[in-house]
This record gives sequence, structure tokens and C-alpha cells, in this order.
Amino acid sequence: MANIAKRQKLILERLKQQGFVTVSELSRELNASEVTIRKDLKLLEEKKFLQRNHGSASILTSIISDRHIDVKEKMQTDEKMRIAKAANKLLEPNDKIIIASGTTLLAFASAIDIHTQLTVITSSVRVSLMLCYNPYIEVVQLGGMIRKNSVSVIGHHAESTLEALSCNKLFIGVDGIDLDYGLTTSDMNEARINRQMIAAAQKIIVLTDSSKFDKRGFCKICALDRIHHIVTDTNAPAHIIKMIEERNIEVTLV
Repeated sequence: MANIAKRQKLILERLKQQGFVTVSELSRELNASEVTIRKDLKLLEEKKFLQRNHGSASILTSIISDRHIDVKEKMQTDEKMRIAKAANKLLEPNDKIIIASGTTLLAFASAIDIHTQLTVITSSVRVSLMLCYNPYIEVVQLGGMIRKNSVSVIGHHAESTLEALSCNKLFIGVDGIDLDYGLTTSDMNEARINRQMIAAAQKIIVLTDSSKFDKRGFCKICALDRIHHIVTDTNAPAHIIKMIEERNIEVTLV
């Protein structure tokens, strides 16, 4: 087993290469216990070199980079499921909702437990596949070009379909929430379709884990004053939540 300096150097090298590391992978590679790896990650987080997540760590940066859905799906898993269950309680009979793409939205779709009619319009291919077997849910899959990192639809065809729709609620995820800059994502095409979803919905509900606060993605989706409700976990920064609530945005902490 390498000494602490060598371990931490290798951890930072892997982060630089991949942007994301897991405790179990580092344990195998470094021939060290998971307890030891967690201690290393804690020390590196205290030195502001990385951000710890559930069983993993990612690069600490104020600008969020684009990552594949398979990577993001392994992060903040417990928090996402709590958020999903809370969001499920916001559904009402005969709702016509939009579900955007993202791993928190996938968790939400998996948690939907409704026994009355529901119409779901979505850009996410994986959300469609997850819900299409539910006898109570009518699924409208938006068409267009597949964005591989999110396994979701982008482009003119999807946007033009949304222009002709009016829905009760939009459930949307983000890569960053900044008090001054608003909601952001890491992809320009994703930002465009998200803005069209916002225009098509009466109520905008953001589902996001606490790691997204005070962060910015590459592309702006909208200002904070366009949204109505945020569902997040209890690790969200209290001072930021207070300022969001002062803007008459409802916040649910789970």
C-alpha cells in the first residue's frame, strides 16, 4: 500500500484525467481499504482539491463540466431518491407534465406511483422507456437528435413540438444554481430545449441535489424568478436557501 502522499497524488491524477473517482475503484487500484480512501478524500476536500459525494469524489470547480449520464447517475444517489419521492407527492390526477433529462429526473420517473391518468412529455429516452409500461401514464416522447451524454432529445423538432403544448408542471434538473446568474446547464442545445419547456409549463419545479448550489454551468437556462419550486436535500446551504425563499420561491428540503 502506498504512503499517504503517494495515494493522494494518484487520486488527484485520476481526478484530473476522469473528473470523477469512486472509493471502490481507488481501493482496488491502491490496494488500500475503503476506510483509508475515505480519509484521504476527506483530507483532500478540506484542502479544497475535490468535492466528496456518496462513495465518490469529483473535481471542485465553480464551472460545471459536461459529464455522461452513466457517471452522474452514480453521484448523490441517496439524495436523488429522497428528492424523487418528495416530487412524486406533487403529482395530481390528470396532470400533464414535462420531465426534462438528467439523473435526478430519472430517479423521479422511477418513483412515480400514481393510479390515475397522467400525461408525461419528455426529452429523455430513458424516462420514456421507464414509464411506457405503466398503464396509467400516457408518454409523449419528443423527437429529434439524440444527445449522447444525456441520452435525450435536442434540436428543432423537439422545440417546435413543445411550442404547441401547454402543461401543468415542468420537472427540470440543472447543473448549477447561482443566485445572480440563475439556472444553468453544461450544453447549449440542452439549455435551448429547457427554455422551451419552461415556456410550455405553468409551474416550474426544479429537482436538484445540494451539490449544484452556488455553481454555474456553461449555459444559462433562465433567471431564478422564472421558477416556482425547488426540491433539494437538507445539505443545501442554509443561507442560499433563505435568500431563495425571500424571492417567493417555495423550497422543499428532504
